[in-house]
Amino acid sequence: MVPKNFVNIPDINIVTIPTKTYKMELEENSDRISGFTDEQEAMKQAIYKIIRTERYKYIIYDWNYGIELEDLFGMPVNYCVPEIERRIREALLQDTRISEVNNFEFDTSKKGVVLVKFTAYTEFGEINIIDEEVSI
Repeated sequence: MVPKNFVNIPDINIVTIPTKTYKMELEENSDRISGFTDEQEAMKQAIYKIIRTERYKYIIYDWNYGIELEDLFGMPVNYCVPEIERRIREALLQDTRISEVNNFEFDTSKKGVVLVKFTAYTEFGEINIIDEEVSI
């Protein structure tokens, strides 16, 4: 049965919440926060934090946040390289603002370390991550 007093529901506008956050000084040996940042710079910080947080280690974070790298310590390089790529992609794609992660490049010339370069495609544009160091 159709109700007699049917009321038109107005169009619903979906509002995107801004990504404004505190600006972290990401330079080496700096642990300062100064001012605010938004959009692409905020995404760079989000990526930085995700790939530096070991998943399941800190109870403050949801189990979908972070990356699993600790079990790669001591493993052969030829095993670690594809695993690092898979794990970075898996960790970053948990953030709904990131649509794709690719263009991986690896440098294994330094013993015990893999340098990783990749591109993250976000709703704020592409972000190139250069020389992310993963200890193995």
